[in-house]
Amino acid sequence: MKILPVCLFLFMGFTAQAQSSIDSLQLIKDIRTLSSDKFEGRRTGSKGSRMAQFYLKDRFKQIGIQPYHNTFEYPFFFSEGEKQTMGTNLFGYIKGKTDSIIVVSAHYDHLGIKKEQAGKDSIYNGADDNASGVGALLAIAAYFKKHTPEHTLLIVTFDGEEEGLQGAKAFLKQPPVPVTQMVLNINMDMVSRNDKNELYVCGLNQFPQLKKYVDLSPDGNVKLLSGHDHKEDGAQNWINQSDHYEFYKMKIPALYFGVEDHPDYHQLSDEFEHIQPSFYYQATQRVLKVILAADNGI
Repeated sequence: MKILPVCLFLFMGFTAQAQSSIDSLQLIKDIRTLSSDKFEGRRTGSKGSRMAQFYLKDRFKQIGIQPYHNTFEYPFFFSEGEKQTMGTNLFGYIKGKTDSIIVVSAHYDHLGIKKEQAGKDSIYNGADDNASGVGALLAIAAYFKKHTPEHTLLIVTFDGEEEGLQGAKAFLKQPPVPVTQMVLNINMDMVSRNDKNELYVCGLNQFPQLKKYVDLSPDGNVKLLSGHDHKEDGAQNWINQSDHYEFYKMKIPALYFGVEDHPDYHQLSDEFEHIQPSFYYQATQRVLKVILAADNGI
């Protein structure tokens, strides 16, 4: 008589796990593709960046992300000394049950090619920084396309992050919806590897009202830790270290997920071969769970 309830419990647990899962094969395919040599390091304004844009637009369409104004592409310009550079943000939305907005973001640009390395490996592939965040973003978008969110999700891949958060600045200067509709930004930047199995969520100190949506208890092998968001952290205070900072300045609640710097950070060696697939998958799942909790609670 006890077998049925036990089996039912196990089934319910498995079902809940399955419903919250993401496509691990596609997750790995996306990070492998975006960090491949053919994209030439995805430097803003480069041929490799344009190729990455084509790939991302195709993935948006495959997932079913909807465009604003019949386009995913939003060019912007910024100055580098006397040089004018054009960057391109790509974004669209997944319609929720309300018009309030959760912005889920990751930057797709990186450092390009190291020209003085002629004849050697010269491409900054940026696997962890930040093909990993973009791959996670696409996986999370695919999940919510199959499971309608309460809030409308604005799915954003920023350009020009490495040039001083230029894409995020341009986005918030001319947003597709009023900023008053944006209730949360979830930003991912470097989420695919950590030898200690640690993933940090930054921003709970600034936005303590979000703590109830973030479960820091053990779950799998990835340890989700809160930190890098206090003044005394100095250079290790990450509040201004990625695109979420522009939302923070607009007083839009924002959480940043990322790992601490590793030896390959901003090096030619930040390649797909060095990511940790199990960590990456579980880290993406942890971010998804936070979004699910916030989506149902805010």
